[in-house]
Amino acid sequence: MNLDDYSDLIGRADGALRQSAEDRRARLAVAPKALGRLDELGEWLVAAQGMSPPKVIARPRVVLFAGDHGVAGLDVSGRRPGEAYQLVREVLEGTSPVAVLARGAGVPVRVVDAGLDCDPELLPDEVVRHRVRRGSGRIDIEDALTPDEVDAAVRLGAAIADEEADSGTDLVVLGDLSVGGTTPAAVLIAALCGTDASVVTGRGGAGIDDLAWMRKCAAIRDALRRARPVLGDQLDLLAAVGGADIAAMTGFLLQCAVRRTPVILDGVVSAACALVGQRAAFRAPDWWLAGQLTGEPGQAKALDRMALNPVLEQGVTVGGGTGALLALPLVQAASALLAELPERTEPGSGAEAARDEEPAAVPDGDAVESATD
Repeated sequence: MNLDDYSDLIGRADGALRQSAEDRRARLAVAPKALGRLDELGEWLVAAQGMSPPKVIARPRVVLFAGDHGVAGLDVSGRRPGEAYQLVREVLEGTSPVAVLARGAGVPVRVVDAGLDCDPELLPDEVVRHRVRRGSGRIDIEDALTPDEVDAAVRLGAAIADEEADSGTDLVVLGDLSVGGTTPAAVLIAALCGTDASVVTGRGGAGIDDLAWMRKCAAIRDALRRARPVLGDQLDLLAAVGGADIAAMTGFLLQCAVRRTPVILDGVVSAACALVGQRAAFRAPDWWLAGQLTGEPGQAKALDRMALNPVLEQGVTVGGGTGALLALPLVQAASALLAELPERTEPGSGAEAARDEEPAAVPDGDAVESATD
């Protein structure tokens, strides 16, 4: 597999239709700019769906890729190494934030185990049957994946994207369930943006203290030394400093763009995968929307590089697709408004014309009296 092949497979979203949506928006009964960012979201959907007005989002789905990262053993995460399966169980049991929100919104959630470090018996078969390997390598001193494993992970993500498109999913909320995942994400962003470790090192979804932040910064610095020599090949980069879940999410994002399935990105991990995807196919970000800004410095840098403007900024750092799911109702509202709001009635026609007609002459008093005699 060569990720550069996606450059020929992914086209731009329909710019002419986006202009058509802007023109139609100017004719709607609601004044221009009165709906704020909702106008922009509706126009993005028009271009992605290839129709104006857009279809109302009817079958969204949350897709979460799960994995453990060996670098978590350096105590760079707020969670212990190998605990990602507990995050998965919370989603499956309906007790995690994303599960609660998805249940309330009636949105199904799918979890894909790409690289959890746990016994498969701990989770349902439909979750673990896709696993590429058990945990990813410690990226500061070794590769995260072998060449065969990174190929398998990217193909896994692409296959999941095809399954979702074939099943009728019309928008995906993408997130990750990982321990240590923000560290390789920061490495990828720093490598692709040409920045130092300290610029992209955040405190992760679980939060870490200052000492853990310094350990994380050192791990990212060491992993960057391993990443820079392989910047010319995205698969080699993912194998060196990514992970099974990260490689799978990258393949998923690229194939969603091929299948013209719009995706809402969550936090720094999905942003890092999108950045790798943009490096492979520069038109791919047309199909993605940044759901939220988490406060992770690496995420902000990646979104800026891709010119993606986050929908929300609520300080949600819990991960697992939660912030992106919060943005979904706004996208649904934007599609409904652009699809269903009536256009203004032109002066001189229809009801407007009736209102503009001269009022009927009022009869004089004698005429009224003679009519009532």
